[in-house]
Amino acid sequence: MSEPFDFDKLGTAMGDMARRLQEMQADAARTEAEGQAGAGMVTVTANAAGELVRVRIDPGALSDPELLEDLVAAAANDALRRAREAMAARLAGLGSSQLP
Repeated sequence: MSEPFDFDKLGTAMGDMARRLQEMQADAARTEAEGQAGAGMVTVTANAAGELVRVRIDPGALSDPELLEDLVAAAANDALRRAREAMAARLAGLGSSQLP
């Protein structure tokens, strides 16, 4: 005969998973990386939550608006990629026993 399903354990496990997910989201917001374009003319800092945190533009880049647009986009994409990679490395370091 099988044992009855333990809904209390399920509820506890679900609460633990929700707490871990919130912790991971907070960690993603704190995990920042910097991306550059145009030999450092544009520098963007982003976090692993997908938010741009800072943008620095060398005044020399202001003379060509079309180039500046391209540099900002490239630096932002670089920063977001690096932030995702940093977060992935952190998660890989946790080990499967600590993941939800």
